[in-house]
Amino acid sequence: MIFGLIIILILVLFLPFTVKKVEHNLEAFLFIMGIAAASISGMMNFHLIGKALRDPIHITLAVLIAGLLCKWAQGPLERSILSLSKALTPRIFLALTIIILGLASSIITAIIAAIVLVIIVNVLPLDRASEVRYTIIACFAIGLGAALTPIGEPLSTITVSKLNEDFFYLIDLVGWEVITAVIAFALLSMVFVRPHASSHGLDSKQASESYREILIRSAKIYLFVMGLTFLGHGFEPLIEKYILGLNPMLLYWINMISAILDNATLAAAEISPTMDNEMIRAILLGLLISGGMLIPGNIPNIIAAGKLNITSKEWARFGVPVGLITMAVYFVVLFLI
Repeated sequence: MIFGLIIILILVLFLPFTVKKVEHNLEAFLFIMGIAAASISGMMNFHLIGKALRDPIHITLAVLIAGLLCKWAQGPLERSILSLSKALTPRIFLALTIIILGLASSIITAIIAAIVLVIIVNVLPLDRASEVRYTIIACFAIGLGAALTPIGEPLSTITVSKLNEDFFYLIDLVGWEVITAVIAFALLSMVFVRPHASSHGLDSKQASESYREILIRSAKIYLFVMGLTFLGHGFEPLIEKYILGLNPMLLYWINMISAILDNATLAAAEISPTMDNEMIRAILLGLLISGGMLIPGNIPNIIAAGKLNITSKEWARFGVPVGLITMAVYFVVLFLI
């Protein structure tokens, strides 16, 4: 059984990063891997099937409703962005949007926050380097802020589900750390983003999403979370054997692999109800912070980079140093002070 789960874990961790067909059909792939893991470990039963059917409902509805509202309000939203950017100083406006998107992502979901971010980037007349930096910093904030509620992103949905906790559990567990980081990223944007007009900015491929795209994305999120539910419960024997005894400080740094692998997948594999809050906090913060370092690490990164044509090299050049420094700061605060 353990050998089979290790094989599935290796496939889940590396195939999406190395095989394009798997990357483009990630939801179906994780669904199949989740069923395989739950079956091999003997965890598959009617109770787990019912849980897997229920868990994705809230985040799927949030993505669907927010996507429709974003589509209907895109015109007024663009005009509001222009008005506010003129009313405030550019640096304050940029910092304020990062705070708002970062914290609001826990309600409107990280996916919708990323789409709003793309709209903002297209409206603001910034040079390309500044737009890339602003996008990356905002995605760090969105990825962290979305983890405050179980409807913000798949990682938080899976975590709350696996631990059988209430809606406010993650706010109580990592709220201070996340909110502090979002504010810090907003201040960082005031230093590294230059608010100068330029015609050489980024370019969005899609002016407005179609209803079909919104529905397909919602269906993919449902399948994605369902697969992660199966995957997380299927890996429980593996977690009990190899993960539970590790030092939280070690887990924190190990989870830097979240930079190249989706953090929700790793959360599903690692988190267990038998862990104490200190270990869960270390796992989550390691995943959330490093998830912004490279494009594959988080859903907002993938959406923003795809729509704004940001290359992996451009993202890594700024995202990796920012992520490493943030990881180091939080390591000192959490473990050494």
